[in-house]
Amino acid sequence: MSPAPDAAQREAAQALEVRKRLREVEESILSRAPEHDLQPSIDRIAAVMELLGDPQRTFPVIHVTGTNGKTSTARIIESVLGEMGLKVGRFTSPHLHSMLERIAVGGRPVEPERFLAAYDDVIPFVEIVDARSVAEGGPLMTYFEVLVAVAYAAFADLPVDVAVVEVGMGGSWDATNVVDAPVSVVTPIDVDHRHFLGDTPVEIAEEKAGIIKPDAIAVSGVQPDRDAAEVLLDRATEVGARIVFESADFGVTARDVAVGGQQLSLRGLAADYPDLYLPLHGAHQAQNAAMAVAAVEAFVGGAEQPLDLDVLKAGLAAVTSPGRLEIVRRSPTVLVDAAHNPAGIRALREALTDSFTFVKLVGVVAAMRDKDVTEMLEALEPALDEVVVTRNSSPRSMRPAELGEIAGDIFGEHRVTVVDDLPDALDRAAGLADEGGVAGGVLATGSVVTAADVRMLLGETTV
Repeated sequence: MSPAPDAAQREAAQALEVRKRLREVEESILSRAPEHDLQPSIDRIAAVMELLGDPQRTFPVIHVTGTNGKTSTARIIESVLGEMGLKVGRFTSPHLHSMLERIAVGGRPVEPERFLAAYDDVIPFVEIVDARSVAEGGPLMTYFEVLVAVAYAAFADLPVDVAVVEVGMGGSWDATNVVDAPVSVVTPIDVDHRHFLGDTPVEIAEEKAGIIKPDAIAVSGVQPDRDAAEVLLDRATEVGARIVFESADFGVTARDVAVGGQQLSLRGLAADYPDLYLPLHGAHQAQNAAMAVAAVEAFVGGAEQPLDLDVLKAGLAAVTSPGRLEIVRRSPTVLVDAAHNPAGIRALREALTDSFTFVKLVGVVAAMRDKDVTEMLEALEPALDEVVVTRNSSPRSMRPAELGEIAGDIFGEHRVTVVDDLPDALDRAAGLADEGGVAGGVLATGSVVTAADVRMLLGETTV
């Protein structure tokens, strides 16, 4: 039975009011310093949490750091735990289309009403800490810090059985690091965010190791730099945590490309798990799955109890990771990937070779001006026949003309087209991919914002 007209009108009015309020709150949060402009410290977020009664200590956390693969690993962990019947909160960043994506419950972005309720609980205490910080000559809390506070408040209010929390940047001083996670995950460490984390994998590992807590189990991917792995081992020894490493303690034992993804067999910490389907592309996603499974084993059984194979199969088969080598259109095939640093681009290139066969592949690249653009393009060059360089919607996006000059030196000018606007660049790339009747493909990459913009242009907004 349909609601009476008056009831329907009230529901519509309430929904409109929620959308209006949500826009106001989002604008208020966005007015704060962005994620790439911060003063490293957890003092401000810790003060807010204390004033709130430390809600982040009311649920256990699996804490995920590393350079690349954090979001996919977090989503795989979430999916497997959810298949076990647990109510799972997930905090990841950055988002593709809406900041609500960062705070997920049961695999879906948090409902606007719950987000607003958590924000209303948090904001009075944020304002107290803001005033105190400014009086002491410090900054206001950042966009990211406020969202962390909202996430932890929302998870506590539900409550969730467990939260899977991805760091924003680094580890020790990241705003998420006001938890004592019984399980931490460190994906492979490479160089990124040099101005905050350092110029070498060792320096970066020293920062990321800060999420490993006393008596915890730490799960590490294969670390390309042996000295970085030693840093993690030293931290675990120092705080009395157990650390396990991919390849030595768990890993991928078999892998074959399959339609829409890959077929895997994994060696876990407590058992072997054969014939698993993962609907994500690339060897790096198989490694993310291995880390995720080890983390789940560590969480639910102290790394000593095997997982139910049927439950694990269902959890992996249900995984999604939007913006990660994702097909968003066919004829021509358009892929988007959020790779935004050299290590991410290298993994992307290997996955393309592994999982796709294009007669011709044309890139659409827009990247942030503070990234290692030259190294990113050098890593991408062998995978592309031609490249169209442009800008995305971020004010941090590198100017197309500047990006074109760099690309010309690497690809050769005859393989580079400069287009000022992304929609036109996408159209141009599609034309180049189909030129001469060749069934080519288009790859849009270089930034999370680039992936999000292309998804939006092609009508894909689900996450």
